[in-house]
Amino acid sequence: VQLQASGGGLVEPGGSLRLSCVVSGLDLSSYTMGWFRQAPGEERNIVAGISYHGTTFFYSKSVKGRFTISRSNADNTVFLEMNSLKVEDTAVYYCAAGSDRWKVGREVSDYEHWGQGTLVTVSS
Repeated sequence: VQLQASGGGLVEPGGSLRLSCVVSGLDLSSYTMGWFRQAPGEERNIVAGISYHGTTFFYSKSVKGRFTISRSNADNTVFLEMNSLKVEDTAVYYCAAGSDRWKVGREVSDYEHWGQGTLVTVSS
C-alpha cells in the first residue's frame, strides 16, 4: 500500500494550494480518507476527512470554510483544496486511509495507512 502526497510548497498568506494524494495497493472506494497536519513540536491533528462514498465530511474548526476535501475513487486520488491560507497553516500535511468505512475518523489511530507528507509553508 502506498499513499503519495504532493502539492505542498511556499505560498504567501491569503494564497491557495491544492494537495493531492494518489493511493495504490488498496481499493480506495472502501476506505475513509483523511488529511492531517503536523507543525514542528506539535502533535499530528486532523484537518479534514471524507467518507468512502464522498458524502460525509469532517473539518477541523481552524480550517472550516477555507479548506475542501474531495476524492476521485476512479482515479484513486484524494484532494485538499486550501484557500485563504494563514501563517498558522504551516505544517507537514499527511494523507491517510482508514478501513472503518462507517465513520469519518478524527484520530490518528482511526487510520491504518499513511503517506510520507508534503510540506506547506505559508510566509510572506
